Amino acid sequence: MPKMKLNGIDIAYDDVGTGENVIIFVHGHPFDRSMWTPQHRLFVNSGWRALMPDLRGYGETTVVDGKTGLDSFARDIVALANSLQINKFVIAGLSMGGQIAMEICRMFPKRICGVVLAATTPQAETENGKVSRNMMADRLLEEGMSAYAEEVLPKMVAPSNIAAQPAVAKKVLDMMRAAHPIGGAAALRGRAERPDYVGTLRTLNIPALIVVGDQDGFTTRADAELMRNLIAGSELIWMNGVGHMPNLEREIEFNAALEAFLASVPVSGAKVEA
Repeated sequence: MPKMKLNGIDIAYDDVGTGENVIIFVHGHPFDRSMWTPQHRLFVNSGWRALMPDLRGYGETTVVDGKTGLDSFARDIVALANSLQINKFVIAGLSMGGQIAMEICRMFPKRICGVVLAATTPQAETENGKVSRNMMADRLLEEGMSAYAEEVLPKMVAPSNIAAQPAVAKKVLDMMRAAHPIGGAAALRGRAERPDYVGTLRTLNIPALIVVGDQDGFTTRADAELMRNLIAGSELIWMNGVGHMPNLEREIEFNAALEAFLASVPVSGAKVEA
């Protein structure tokens, strides 16, 4: 597991596969880069290279107190790409990771040659949502992660899949329990202030794949259709019997969709010029 010191923190990441075509995966809250382990197999002898970093405050990356905005996460990811001499890349994110992907598209549009948005939403946070996220941040700092993890598991994984796929449910629960409450709270406070990405998505002229489950406790069909309609030429895959973790709950189906999508992306991972 490599680590790199960037923007004042140590960023841990997985680096899978080889080639000049690069995809960067962004995990959600309150998870870590290991949520993308089922996707590693796609990048063996594929001609693609995949980077899966732990975001600041999560996994094995430095925990930072206070408030972490989506723009800070975005700068960390682009700094990692820069340090590895990667110019253009596909960005893929789930949930909060999808919103970070949209922030990267907003801040660094010339760096992105494709986008994968899974189980996420482009709208700015509501006033009620801002209050709820800040209250949850306070709760995590006071109580830790365990009670919260048990409470939200049925919204993260479809209840039918908790029973049918106990290994997946355990993986998701273990990630949530292991998350650092300080890092999670900082991300919640920053996410409460996220901007609206509707305008950003409307201006994208790159291949886009949208993946949402019909039992997602956070992303609705209306959210999925909105993203599909905003990004010209995008593809929406609506997964039946799937909650908030499509890459884990439907690994084979998700991987097939991702593989087909990457085959259609006209990319060049040209090195950053010195």
